[in-house]
Amino acid sequence: MLETHPGERITTAALAAEVGVSEAALYRHFPSKARMYEDLIAFIEETVFSRVGIILAEEPEAADRCEKVLSLLLAFSARNPGITRLLTGDALTGETARLRERVAQFFARVETQLKQILREGEMRSGAALPVAVPVAAGLLLAAAEGRLRQFVRSGFERPPTEGWPEQWAVLARGVFSA
Repeated sequence: MLETHPGERITTAALAAEVGVSEAALYRHFPSKARMYEDLIAFIEETVFSRVGIILAEEPEAADRCEKVLSLLLAFSARNPGITRLLTGDALTGETARLRERVAQFFARVETQLKQILREGEMRSGAALPVAVPVAAGLLLAAAEGRLRQFVRSGFERPPTEGWPEQWAVLARGVFSA
């Protein structure tokens, strides 16, 4: 439903009809629509950050770690277009500010993870990045977030992974070449 009704506010009645249950049944499991969204955001966090942990355990190099974390975010969004509407805030129009804050916290957490990866990379290599770590992390995350916005804006016609390897190569040259 998040995928098929872009720009529309989703009501609990429409959601109940979409999943084939009554509104009362939805409210037996969730005290509010905001709670439904919060649980969905928690699912996103759990899914993405559990995989980030795997990436960190398997990849020693900062550039590879950053590339895989961002590729994970883009691939997750490509597989879950409706969730991408949630992450871009498109599905939260008219909803409580708390939900937008939760999404902002998710992206802040991704950015913090990128900063940590970049700082560890500087320490391991003994060489500084050509720009400050917060600037580099912000640029990398902005590129990924822009891909998500394009995906939603295109009506899910342009996957966020389209052209990403080439875009990553350009970003990596700018961020990781000293």
